[in-house]
Amino acid sequence: MKNWLFTFCSLFVFTTGALASQNIADDFHAHYNAGSNLSAYNKDINTLIGINDFHTGKATSFPGFDIGGSFAAVKVGNDNNISSEDYLTTGFLTAETYIPVVGITAALRGTTINGLESIGAGIKYSYDILEVADITVAGFYDRAKTDWYTTDHYSVSAVASASVVFLTPYVGIGYDYGDFSTRKMTVNRDTSDGAVRYTAGLRVSPFPFVYVFGAYTKTAGNQGFQGGLGFNF
Repeated sequence: MKNWLFTFCSLFVFTTGALASQNIADDFHAHYNAGSNLSAYNKDINTLIGINDFHTGKATSFPGFDIGGSFAAVKVGNDNNISSEDYLTTGFLTAETYIPVVGITAALRGTTINGLESIGAGIKYSYDILEVADITVAGFYDRAKTDWYTTDHYSVSAVASASVVFLTPYVGIGYDYGDFSTRKMTVNRDTSDGAVRYTAGLRVSPFPFVYVFGAYTKTAGNQGFQGGLGFNF
């Protein structure tokens, strides 16, 4: 089991690193100035983190675990005049387990890919409707940083899914809020911003205990794409 997890994590880091765009931290440092629209940049970073809130409405079973990895790409908003590339990209590792005593799922997620370091935790509450659709509501807190800024990210979300054989389409809504502060810059600034996020995706389970998923996310100022794979056992 340990060798299997090590192989998965190593492959994930290598793959997402190869797909990633220009280093997020370096790009910010190279193009930030006193006239930059820090609010728009903050909203794009919020989406990049919050897009990882869910990929199904069904809870992890007890005493099992859900371990996965995802790659996210957020098309920067038109008002973001800091990012020089069309997309902000990174990957996240996630882990979840159900705690029956309190009836919730505990989740962890994090990344150190493409110049962005982030660690986050959240809780999820799940239930089903007539054994047809699964609903999950969740809340997360993430602490993210680069060499040039820090951000405290908060998100709440709700997602509904329904499984048909090995296919599980899902739709969800979330809200991301971030307290963002630059550091080590000639002119340091702060901003706090939030935005609603809408997501539609599809999760496919081609083999027992294995799944892959893809999703599209839209906010008022940007849009994002996410893909990933994981193991539920």
